Amino acid sequence: MVYLEKAVSMNNDYLFSSYDRLPDTWDEMYSNQTKLRSQYELINNYLRNTSSEVIFKKEELSKQLFMSQGVTFTVYNDNEGIEKIFPFDIVPRIITALEWDKIDRGIKQRIKVLNLFIKDIYHDQFIIKDGIISADLIYSCPNFLREMKGVQVPHDIYVHIAGVDLIRNNDGEFYVLEDNLRTPSGVSYMLENREISKRIFPGILPKNNIRSVSNYPNLLYKKLQELSDVSHPNIVLLTPGIYNSAYYEHTTLARLMGIELVEGRDLVVKDHIVYMKTTNGLKRVDIIYRRVDDEYLDPLEFKAESTLGVAGIMTAYRKGNVNIVNAPGTGIADDKAIYIYVPDMIKYYLNEEPILKNIETYQMGQPDEYNYVEKNIRTMVLKKVDGSGGYGMLMGHQATDDEIVDYMNTVNKNPNSFIAQPILKLSTAPCCIDGQLSPRCIDLRPFALSGSDGIDITPGGLTRVALKKGSLVVNSSQGGGSKDTWVIQ
Repeated sequence: MVYLEKAVSMNNDYLFSSYDRLPDTWDEMYSNQTKLRSQYELINNYLRNTSSEVIFKKEELSKQLFMSQGVTFTVYNDNEGIEKIFPFDIVPRIITALEWDKIDRGIKQRIKVLNLFIKDIYHDQFIIKDGIISADLIYSCPNFLREMKGVQVPHDIYVHIAGVDLIRNNDGEFYVLEDNLRTPSGVSYMLENREISKRIFPGILPKNNIRSVSNYPNLLYKKLQELSDVSHPNIVLLTPGIYNSAYYEHTTLARLMGIELVEGRDLVVKDHIVYMKTTNGLKRVDIIYRRVDDEYLDPLEFKAESTLGVAGIMTAYRKGNVNIVNAPGTGIADDKAIYIYVPDMIKYYLNEEPILKNIETYQMGQPDEYNYVEKNIRTMVLKKVDGSGGYGMLMGHQATDDEIVDYMNTVNKNPNSFIAQPILKLSTAPCCIDGQLSPRCIDLRPFALSGSDGIDITPGGLTRVALKKGSLVVNSSQGGGSKDTWVIQ
């Protein structure tokens, strides 16, 4: 246990009375045991010179603001009810300009190459012909859509919106955990976190010279608008409906962009053109920002029983009569089995070295790698290649012997559907827990927007927090929360 120095101010000794740092773990706020990192000096001084009573009131205010805004998410495995107010920790995570520069360049490199890969896979397939990736791996991927083969998309952009999950390991370097390219979520929480920070820390953000994230909706609207040849395209956001875990985000983004929020039943396809039903009759739709997964998008081509999508929408898309964002079939590039090859893609398509590293990953379908994982399973996390949200994982260091046996029996039925990674030391950041600062594991999801004028990364993104002590699972649906992310100008 490492105890930090006593507070200079006597107003808030209790908040800083102890800080139980995790061994062999990078801490975002402190280095060299008790030395404060320079980017945290202002917020540290503010907290030290603010009474515990005021800090408590700020925490309560943040909860009230989230409650009044209806900022919710879904916990599917909670017997008490599925709708929860999104947990928010008031102490921001702060990133220096130098650190952010590398993240920005690394994500832009990654999104650029993933767009090239998706176009290649659905057209010439040079990467398969040149032996970089096997055809079997591509065609066995559940997110590969044969319906997209040969389809031309505007500006060759498949991934318009991406959320790239990063973790900082104990070496201080950022690593890419996974790429979210289908219907990435969380940006509304990033925006709301910043608004809450402005309320509870008035004046602190300008003093820190923190970069703004509030332009995201305007930038997204601009990127969407650029996809159409129409001067004033009709843009809609297609949601699965109120029972979707990210419905709050869908309503928020539609409102901030000034576009219609629609469900599948609000749209109809006639003569291969998509229309929106209005009180004045049918109105043509030019661009659809969809938050509906591929398999539910068109009951004529995918799940016939789906009521979330629109019959005939894929034909309208292939004919160029409507634009769908993100493009159908982008999931081929965020499959966890494909993730392994992204560094090779960067070298193959761009002739560059990766700026951001991957986490070492093992394919359970490869006998040698399977054997290695099996021998070292207590130091591994196993995941389904098409899994998300923290579900369907095995954390080797926490699992019982019976849980390992059961999971491996599932793996053995289809080893190609699973990958394994070493359990890493996620960096920690200070969180207000029961009136004291305590370290909790965090990750970071920056959001990237691609358009004809290039790729823009919102400075900051969503920092997710594993609120349970000792937990590495940051997903909100698994009991995680979030905090505001400050990038210093």
